Amino acid sequence: MTVPATHPRDALFDAGETAATALPVCDHYCGVEARMRKSLELQAELGPVFDITLDCEDGAPIGGETAHAHMVAELAMSAENRFERVGARVHPVDHPSFADDVATLVGRAGERLAYLMLPKPRSLADVERACAEIDHQSRVRGLARALPVHVLIETHGALREVERIAAHPRIESLSFGLMDFVSAHRGAIPASAMSAAGQFTHPLVLRAKLAIAAACHGFAKTPSHCVVTEFNDSSAIMDAAARASRELGYMRMWSIHPNQIEPIVEAFAPSAAEVEQACQIVTAGQDAQWAPVSHRQHGRDTLHDRASYRYFWQVLERAHRTGQPLPAEVRLRFFS
Repeated sequence: MTVPATHPRDALFDAGETAATALPVCDHYCGVEARMRKSLELQAELGPVFDITLDCEDGAPIGGETAHAHMVAELAMSAENRFERVGARVHPVDHPSFADDVATLVGRAGERLAYLMLPKPRSLADVERACAEIDHQSRVRGLARALPVHVLIETHGALREVERIAAHPRIESLSFGLMDFVSAHRGAIPASAMSAAGQFTHPLVLRAKLAIAAACHGFAKTPSHCVVTEFNDSSAIMDAAARASRELGYMRMWSIHPNQIEPIVEAFAPSAAEVEQACQIVTAGQDAQWAPVSHRQHGRDTLHDRASYRYFWQVLERAHRTGQPLPAEVRLRFFS
């Protein structure tokens, strides 16, 4: 009797274990309507390999916050949102426009928004207050889903409580806010620490990045790396994205200009050799009903079991999220 093949998502995670939500590796921010529409056009062209965050915080003109939030909601509900991978950044929880942002976005576009991004919390209490308001508006509007919440860690208080914030059940992802974090040090961190190279060498900035990444991985949340302002230097963007991914454990990165999207996606994608190896090991593991197997590569035999199967399955998931070519058999087995 042939035993049905068990999918990696069902076979490789223990009962009750939470797996992180698989998010696109790039989060593109835009705050002006014309740029929002161009970003939606680019997403339609490239596919859902990046998210779009429509910005109600820095994008809204002073005095025009209400109209801006309505425009964002309309775009999220429009046919231009082809893949349901559009989120929105609201004002900070203590800003006069926060409650109105949430009411408008949840009320008019809650069914189709991928997430809400909360900037500048000073503590877990701020995050709890924001989530309570989002959930209140969801109940009032009869929203039949828990709208995912992303949090921007950019204050001393939020960094002190980053593990407790990551543990909050309503949080899906934490991002690092480089510019505000550096500014919060009142000149003690030089401006060079905000550059593409300097942000990977200054000890206080690195400490913050590592704390955020570790907290996220400890609670199955997605760590999202900060911006690189050199938007016309593709090599600087590629290098920063590769370091964020390979050295610091980030699974996602911000883009603030369309030129940055494809380099970020490429840097976060596994190499062709990594994908090939993962295909071989994961399919062999499934064929063996996830018992240990021996795999030969480069003249060496290596033993693989459920622990390494999990790693290589995650490589395949990342390849799929970044639009990498996969063999037809692998697509049919795991992603159909």
